[in-house]
Amino acid sequence: MGQEQEHLVNTKVERTLDLVSHLPKEIISVTFENRGTKSARYYDYCVEPQHVNDVGYVGAIVRGKNSGDQTNLPIKQETTDKTKGTIYRIELPNDLRSSQTITLEIEVVHINALRLLPTEIVQHERQLVLYKTNAYYYSKYSTQTQKTIVTLPTDRAESYTQAPKPVAKNEQTITYGPYENVAALTRNEISLHYENNNPFLTVNNMKRWIEVSHWGNIAVEETIEMYHSGAKLKGPFSRLDFQRQQNSYSAVKTFKTSLPAAAKDIYYRDEIGNVSTSSVREMHDQVEIEIRPRFPLYGGWNTYYVLGYNVPSYQYLFNKGNQYVLKMRLIDHVYDDQLLEQVTIKIVLPEYVHNIEFYPSMHDTDIKRLRNEKHYTYLDTIGRSVIVITKRNALFQHIQDFEIHYTFDKIMLLHEPMLIIFSLFGLFCFVIILNRLNFSINHEENNEIRIRIKGIWNQLMEHNIKRTSFYQKLDELLNTFKTNKDLKIYNEQRKKFENELKRIEQNFNNLQTKIKADSVETAEKIAEFQQLDAEQRKITQLLCGNTEKLVNGKIKKQAHGDEEQNLRLKIRDINTRISTILNQY
Repeated sequence: MGQEQEHLVNTKVERTLDLVSHLPKEIISVTFENRGTKSARYYDYCVEPQHVNDVGYVGAIVRGKNSGDQTNLPIKQETTDKTKGTIYRIELPNDLRSSQTITLEIEVVHINALRLLPTEIVQHERQLVLYKTNAYYYSKYSTQTQKTIVTLPTDRAESYTQAPKPVAKNEQTITYGPYENVAALTRNEISLHYENNNPFLTVNNMKRWIEVSHWGNIAVEETIEMYHSGAKLKGPFSRLDFQRQQNSYSAVKTFKTSLPAAAKDIYYRDEIGNVSTSSVREMHDQVEIEIRPRFPLYGGWNTYYVLGYNVPSYQYLFNKGNQYVLKMRLIDHVYDDQLLEQVTIKIVLPEYVHNIEFYPSMHDTDIKRLRNEKHYTYLDTIGRSVIVITKRNALFQHIQDFEIHYTFDKIMLLHEPMLIIFSLFGLFCFVIILNRLNFSINHEENNEIRIRIKGIWNQLMEHNIKRTSFYQKLDELLNTFKTNKDLKIYNEQRKKFENELKRIEQNFNNLQTKIKADSVETAEKIAEFQQLDAEQRKITQLLCGNTEKLVNGKIKKQAHGDEEQNLRLKIRDINTRISTILNQY
């Protein structure tokens, strides 16, 4: 259908101007009627020339009985005229037919619109500002009845324009109007000079880093450069006066930041390190952080800090098969009545994603997307895609969700675990191979020496087995001699065993002589072994003599048993020491 905007008439306008913070806000309730013959599809909101450059946000919704749940209407900025201002075209939800009326609520936020007067104040002085605006609702349509209600931070107004009449002041409120039958584009400037000690905080640069992981976590980190945009501090700062008098009206001592309710692992630090004066309060729908800088902020002063946290990815990342959608806030609530002059958001997606599409909020058209970047971190091979977005003059009203659609093959989730597995496997193989290599120059000679030592040591152990068997046979001979008391057979067998032990002893001497040239240490071990063997032979001779005395009746059986037990304990100790030597090779 066609449109006849020229026949729209504002039948009733109620304009509320909130000057409590450093961002003037207008809430305009406009009831208008189509008095033409054709339907109207749009309503044009006009910004007067003096405020064209300080409009930070324009939003509109429909007001009525069943309109409480409606979202913002689409708005498009049209042409700007130096004499008439800027037009924002608001698209109505339905065509407004002839003689029909509708009520819109238009919200307008101004930035950098307050003038500091004076521009410099001392530490204990109150801050005064000047704001100029139109007493009338500035519109391209005529208005039948309207009024403007101005709300100040306090009841202290240095001065305010008291025309056009009627004008009424009641504590913090100044009411202009009602005015009847105001022509289109009527202007009547009014000035308000008043006290405003509320925080004049401005973020001149904010870098927001969002790193998405398919392993269940999304990490968010914000680097914020902030300054006090109020009247500059004149003269020196006294910490003593600040703590004692508590009359620094315009100083910012603390402010509150709101994070998602699922935020965890929160950290807050600056260039020095962690700032322990902050506090975290978990609420039902958010996590509130009280940020307290290391020093109070006065006009012209600035601070810098980093705030980070983690959130579970299942609350913001959704998928169907290999198709993924990331939906989360573009910015967080940094502080009340926030103004972020320059914001850079970088969203780091997992490796191997493709078909990336970025969808900002349909009501935020002032977002600029830059060229994608690459980011490399642990175990990355081709790098992660980084979506880079910038925005100027972000306000509380711009805290809206964005969406990123992309494709990711789930099999690539195994890329990093397999990379770790194969890397460790390769490392183990390398260590095994390296351990088997010998880079010494005398490698072959050392091998030959080790082989000869091993052979000699094997011979030593064979002779030791024979030696041990002869000592066992000698023990059996002594037991037999105790029974049959046949001295002749005993002497013959004992002499035979002793000759065999002497022959084995000679073999030990020969082995020691052979090995001495290759290994002095091994030769010393054999010498120690021979010394123990000699001690065992002496004890064995004492054992034989003790048995002979028993058979000849020279000692009693009890004395013989005690002596034999003592000698056999010594032999057992010698055999233990011999075993220790032999087991070293």
